[in-house]
Amino acid sequence: MAEDLDLSLLERLCGAPGVSGREEPVRRIVRQELAGLVDETSVDPMGNLIGVRRGEGGPRVMVAAHMDEVGFLVKHVEDDGFLRVHPVGGIFPKSLHAQRVRVTCGDSGESLLGVVFDAQMGMPGEEAKVPKVEEFFVDVGLAADEARAKVTKGDPVTWERPLQRAGNRIVAKAIDDRVGLFVIIEALRRLPRGPAEVVVVGSVQEEIGTRGATVAGHRIARDVGVAVDTTLAHDLPGIAPSKAVNRLGDGTSIKIMDRMQITHGALLGFVRGWPGTGRSPTSLRWGSPAAPTPAPWSSPGTALPPSGSPSRAATRTRPRRPRTWATSKPPCASSRPSWRR
Repeated sequence: MAEDLDLSLLERLCGAPGVSGREEPVRRIVRQELAGLVDETSVDPMGNLIGVRRGEGGPRVMVAAHMDEVGFLVKHVEDDGFLRVHPVGGIFPKSLHAQRVRVTCGDSGESLLGVVFDAQMGMPGEEAKVPKVEEFFVDVGLAADEARAKVTKGDPVTWERPLQRAGNRIVAKAIDDRVGLFVIIEALRRLPRGPAEVVVVGSVQEEIGTRGATVAGHRIARDVGVAVDTTLAHDLPGIAPSKAVNRLGDGTSIKIMDRMQITHGALLGFVRGWPGTGRSPTSLRWGSPAAPTPAPWSSPGTALPPSGSPSRAATRTRPRRPRTWATSKPPCASSRPSWRR
């Protein structure tokens, strides 16, 4: 594990609540960290955080990662004090039983610990039943009057899971995509100023359809767009090696294409050439171009739509298992844009 990385920053990023549409706590951390690394920061009407490091006449490179995470919004307080919640983003029902969550009360800012249950949990030995997401509720340990006094409709609910080390790995909530923000910040710390102008975007509402990145992509003119996100590692028992395209700890994955974009060929070749300079290994990743709409659990990345002027786009992803990431030094882009041909 690379000891020169500021893992305390990653811990703060992952620990901050930031369900889609409620990314303010994450945005505050990122803006604070960018303050000494870029020349200016701003927030657009959508809520995207934008930082600009001015260059010296070189290409304009947009680097984006999303700030939000999957979770819930409170939709009702039952007469017995339990909270009914609405899912935000792709939620796997089979992973919800007895999970600890944190309810951030909008009026007071108070944080309540809760536990997710459903009415049909069953007993050991009984046939497993996976309920629908809508059947789950959150127990915050309060009577109805107390719960209603603290919790209002629309309050965000996120997982309660501190960042911890497990061997040479890290386990945490919201690795998708706080690690992308972390990589960008750490790369900026190491990257000396050069001719390229770097535009950093912390986008919002990716988990419900890359909404923030869509707005930023149309508003910000650029020569190159790079999305930094996570992807699932498939090196698991029972999966054939031919299907284990991404392996945890083997470095960055480079997306060739998916339903949102096809990576520009020259830019793909340029990015693939990075390992030859002694940086981390890479793997190539295919998405699902034929799918008509993104699956709720897919991560098209902080997909960058065309801007007002032509640009090239690429996506670099960090393989992960759910809430797990293998640390390594983040890649730093070359200051010589040999892809421009």
